[in-house]
Amino acid sequence: MSEKFSLQIISPERVVFEGEVEAVYAPGKEGEFGVLPGHAPYLVQLKIGELRILKDNKWTCAAISGGFSEVEYKSMKILAEAAELSHEIDVERAKAAKQRAEQKLQKNLKADDDEFILAQAALERALNRLKVAEKS
Repeated sequence: MSEKFSLQIISPERVVFEGEVEAVYAPGKEGEFGVLPGHAPYLVQLKIGELRILKDNKWTCAAISGGFSEVEYKSMKILAEAAELSHEIDVERAKAAKQRAEQKLQKNLKADDDEFILAQAALERALNRLKVAEKS
C-alpha cells in the first residue's frame, strides 16, 4: 500500500474535499508545485488554476480561484477563495460568466482600469472552470 497524507480543501462556503491522498499538484503564484507524503512544511499562495488530486490511484481535478495552501509532513490544507471539483462545475453558468467577461473586455477600457482588471480575472476563472469541467 502506498503512503498517503491528509488533504482538506476549504472554501468560504464549504469543505470541498477531505480525505487521504497519494499526491497533489497545485497552481502556486510562483508556479505549479507537487506534494507527496512526507513533504517539507511550507505555506504558499495559490492562483487561479487546476488542482490535481491522486486518491486511490485515480486522478480528480478541481478548479480553484486563488487562496493559500499549508503543507505539513502528513497533511495539506487548502484555503481557497473558491473551489469546485470537476464533476460539480455548472458548465452553462461558466459559459455565461465567460461571455459576460468577454463583453466587458470589448469595451474601450484601459489596462489599469478596475473594470478591466475585474473582467479579466472573471474571464480567467470562467476559462479555468470550463477547462476543469471537461475532465469530469
